[in-house]
Amino acid sequence: MRSTRRRRGGAEEEHANTERWTTSYMDMVTVMMCLFIVLFAISQVDQQKFFALRESLAASFGQPSSTNLQVLDGGKGVLAADSVVPDPPDVTNESGGPVQGAEHAGNLIQAEAEVAELLELRNRLAQALESRDAASDVTFAITDRGLVIGLVSEDVFFGAESAVLTEDSRTVIDALSPILAEDTHPLSIEGHANILPVTGRYETNWELSADRATQVLRRMVEQGGVAAGRTRAIGFGDAHPLPESHLDPLTVNRRVDVVVLSDAPEAVRALMPQVVAEAEGV
Repeated sequence: MRSTRRRRGGAEEEHANTERWTTSYMDMVTVMMCLFIVLFAISQVDQQKFFALRESLAASFGQPSSTNLQVLDGGKGVLAADSVVPDPPDVTNESGGPVQGAEHAGNLIQAEAEVAELLELRNRLAQALESRDAASDVTFAITDRGLVIGLVSEDVFFGAESAVLTEDSRTVIDALSPILAEDTHPLSIEGHANILPVTGRYETNWELSADRATQVLRRMVEQGGVAAGRTRAIGFGDAHPLPESHLDPLTVNRRVDVVVLSDAPEAVRALMPQVVAEAEGV
């Protein structure tokens, strides 16, 4: 036995407790170990519960239960393995592949619709002319510009060096105007002249052709009810003669074209002659 010293005054000396800190240390280690055990348990997924959840989700979204589902590395959820990244579409730009093919197909559909609309308008105009026995005085053509109504006939629409409307031309204009007034396309009224130089009131064929277009425009607007905001008058002089035919070029080129302008995009309008040719079996 250790001998104990007595302090002065008869009091017994207390023992020094040098192991008190170990108790606190062990308590802290125990708490940390419990915490890590709980965290580890939380982080583990019950495989059976996982598969049950997978089947439930698949059924909810209408997918077959056999869908191969995977947990992606680094991911936060469950996805169908075959739907993680969709197959890229076949896209080619510079090579003229599917992208241009789809664009062309879309333009072709629009061109067919535009041609069908213009053909329906042409048929209505032709019926109106037939009712006035004037069908032979007008030609129709669908181009990449739209519907070209040519006031061309062996009978003269205008006298030589004149922009005065003849009786025949007034009959034709009055037959066309009500139907064109109901349409919404812009109208370009284009005057022409033959190659003979003018010697009367007009200095050149430019002024003569422009006045002819203006007289037709005024008749259509003032008498036929066509909206003035949709129309324009242009003179081409003798710059655009008709191709050679059995008709006298000096008379048929004293003419005016009424063009129903297509408002389709340029790429669509470029396909319109092709659509017309296929429709007519040319």
